[in-house]
Amino acid sequence: MGGPTIRRARPVPQESVGKYYFYKWRDDGTDQTIHDLLRWQLREKRKRLADPSLVVLDTQSIHAAVGVPAATTGKDAAKRVPGRKRCLAVDVLGLVIDCVVLPASAHENTAGIALLDGVAGQCDTVRKALVDQGFKKKAVDHGKTVGIDVEIVERNPDQSGFVPQAKRWIVEQTNGILMFYRRLVRDYEHRLTSSRSRVLWAMTSIMSRRLTGATLASWRTA
Repeated sequence: MGGPTIRRARPVPQESVGKYYFYKWRDDGTDQTIHDLLRWQLREKRKRLADPSLVVLDTQSIHAAVGVPAATTGKDAAKRVPGRKRCLAVDVLGLVIDCVVLPASAHENTAGIALLDGVAGQCDTVRKALVDQGFKKKAVDHGKTVGIDVEIVERNPDQSGFVPQAKRWIVEQTNGILMFYRRLVRDYEHRLTSSRSRVLWAMTSIMSRRLTGATLASWRTA
């Protein structure tokens, strides 16, 4: 009688498969490619052109986790948040056109200039950008050099309390949706490029559900 057949196991990679592909696709741009393809499909499904003509810019300061290198973090003096600054450019549907992650100490103008360069490099159709009053003349002037008219949306002095600003507020809604993703509530990544990739994958998940009509159970009711 022969003994039991012994199958030789395949070599186990040092890193998990998911981690391997996250880093690989981050470095070769596959995460951006998949994200952009879904964004184009979703915009066309909503009867819009694949690329937008208007974007909205904003930043959000996020706490950094313990162990994140101090060299890539800072402190937002205005909001008193130590960590990183997540900077988004979105279209009128709230879909991310570009994302930049900087130390929280970076000025809004620095974030705005980086976003405008990124948007201009990806979408030559964008002609206008809406920003809040945190962005200053330096960002407005840089917009002219890349062919984008930057408009600072000012608060109506006659209004009191919280009043959403038409179109510009859509970026705040996107920031709120992203905060439902655990890995985005706090910045855990050592590299700024990894933080950016996390945002792209979160938006890829959001757009996939919108395209297919799928729903997920809320953590509040789980």
